[in-house]
Amino acid sequence: MAEFDTIRTAAGSRAAQIDEGLRAHMNKVYGTMSVGMLLTFLTAWAVGNNASMMEVLFTGMTRYIVMFAPLIMVFAFGAMINKLSSAAAQLFFYAFAAVMGVSISYIFIIFTDFSIAQVFLTTAIAFAGLSLWGYTTKKDISGWGSFLIMGLIGIIVAMVINIFLQSPAIMFAISILGVLIFAGLTAYDTQKIKTTYLEHAHHGDSEWLAKAAIMGALNLYLDFINMFMFLLHLLGNRE
Repeated sequence: MAEFDTIRTAAGSRAAQIDEGLRAHMNKVYGTMSVGMLLTFLTAWAVGNNASMMEVLFTGMTRYIVMFAPLIMVFAFGAMINKLSSAAAQLFFYAFAAVMGVSISYIFIIFTDFSIAQVFLTTAIAFAGLSLWGYTTKKDISGWGSFLIMGLIGIIVAMVINIFLQSPAIMFAISILGVLIFAGLTAYDTQKIKTTYLEHAHHGDSEWLAKAAIMGALNLYLDFINMFMFLLHLLGNRE
């Protein structure tokens, strides 16, 4: 009986350690994401309110470089993550967040400051609710992944095509679908971050877990920023 109590106590202690580690892991994910978000919007505001810089960045072929630079960096980050240290990965993420800020700086020319703030707050509330649900739900939503990724690829293709068509109707449809897809991805990615930690916590690889937290922050950051941008195109008041 004493041996059983010892085993049970050890198991309970291990479970408590994993729960505490999970909370610390999620705090790192959300903290890293928040710093990235702050960098993005400070950069976007600074660039968007500098007329000469906007003229240089969004004229001719330069605008396409600015537009696609974040996408190229995301693919590069995914390819390099295993070769980077956790510190280098975090630095890369913050650099990406700043580049994203430059890429979306045009919103301060097109939309009013009040509507940007209003849509940001709406996105933050929606994101918090969706992420909380993804974290706490007992339902396995891992099966959503393939459908959401397929939808995301479809949206990217449609957006590239619409660069040349410039159709408001297509953009409206893309925005609605984009909000729905990134809402689903917010819950899906949150649950995936949680389950990935629980699957690897027993290994005790702190370096791997640190990089996993940064990758998780990147995924949630992308969910938030894209949901914000699509909602802004739907709800934002133009200058």
